[in-house]
Amino acid sequence: MPRQALGRGLNALIPGHLRDLDADPAGGGTRDIAIAEIRPNPWQPRTRFRPEELHDLAESIREQGVLQPVLVVRGKDGGFELVSGERRLRAVQQLGWTRIPAVVKASATPQEMAEWAIIENVQRDDLNPLEQARAYSRLLDEFKMAPEEVAKKVGRDRATVANYVRLLKLPAEVQTLLEKGELQMGHARALLAIESPEAQKAIGLKAARESWSVRAVEQAGQARARPGARAGKAAVRRGDADHQAVEARLRRRLGTKVSLVPSGAKGGRIEIHYFSAEELERLIDLLG
Repeated sequence: MPRQALGRGLNALIPGHLRDLDADPAGGGTRDIAIAEIRPNPWQPRTRFRPEELHDLAESIREQGVLQPVLVVRGKDGGFELVSGERRLRAVQQLGWTRIPAVVKASATPQEMAEWAIIENVQRDDLNPLEQARAYSRLLDEFKMAPEEVAKKVGRDRATVANYVRLLKLPAEVQTLLEKGELQMGHARALLAIESPEAQKAIGLKAARESWSVRAVEQAGQARARPGARAGKAAVRRGDADHQAVEARLRRRLGTKVSLVPSGAKGGRIEIHYFSAEELERLIDLLG
């Protein structure tokens, strides 16, 4: 078996506060451990591993060795639980190797394991939007963390975390498209500005099928809003291109539905819509 190099050391493992793990005397720092003794991390936020990416990583490891150790926690039965580095572990398994370099930590709470796995993946941009949304939601719901605390842990601002969590309000079919990469975050935010879940689904499916731009999704949402109950608000001048452009800019900036309502010759008002107490608090933070 080729020599499995330890490479650049722990500074390359994961950023920030996790770099001191090699100094944990109870854990023992970096060592080669048997892959058969490693169990998956139940808090792993990443659910999709593309075969082509794993193949490329495996070929790189075959040539260069494992440059970044995985992070594991010692289990009660004497084995290990994986905290981060599942792609590296899977790639090494593809090569048929039996051991992998790892940073061994003596113990960790479920919350710490969840945090570390999320931090590594988010800071490496390894998660798709839906995986990020679910990860943040678990920290908020299962560990009762405040939105500000989650944002601080992952190095994002509070509004960004809130925007990701809002993706979980989209219809399941649209969430699947986001998870597959057939729609992007910009499309999702445009869909969230549409009130009707049925319209979100219909527009989202068509946008993915026909490779629409974000602007096209916004325009489709505006078109859906014009008929019916909106007909009585003719004064809004939905057909005014200038007003539509301003509304679109405000929606992108605020991440929610925004309407310009003219009154009189030159004046009017801006209506900013919110759909939950959390959404209102997010908007207050943005506008404050």
